[in-house]
Amino acid sequence: MDNMELSSELKEQILTRVKKIPIFDTLQIKIVSLSPGYCETVVPRKLCYDGVFESFHGGLLMTIADSTACFAIFTKTGPFIKLTTTDMNIRFLSPCLSDVTAKAKLIKLGRTLCPVSVDLFDAAGKLVAVAQVNYIILENLPVNDR
Repeated sequence: MDNMELSSELKEQILTRVKKIPIFDTLQIKIVSLSPGYCETVVPRKLCYDGVFESFHGGLLMTIADSTACFAIFTKTGPFIKLTTTDMNIRFLSPCLSDVTAKAKLIKLGRTLCPVSVDLFDAAGKLVAVAQVNYIILENLPVNDR
């Protein structure tokens, strides 16, 4: 993560953009911190988000990791770039029985691919999952010559 701050204009553009994403509102994602190549979010645990073992559902933890990774990329590209997830993996380390904090760090802003690492913590600061999310920037794909 760079030691530089994002401009207030870029932060506002990112916040305005992500608030239009339906899952942002559905999960009540709160952006805690934005800096170059980094985003931290918090999502409240609700019982309706539980899986079969009465803990935060793993699929929703993946969604939170995916979204937070995207927001970290926006800190470097701006929020108007066209991109999408190509693949992701997550390793669950412990049940999450509380609100979850996701901390995403951009590994590399490539010409087309952008891998991001995401650590997820419970409210006590215990690491509950680690994820890696890979995004592809669609605007930079080569033109098909058909």
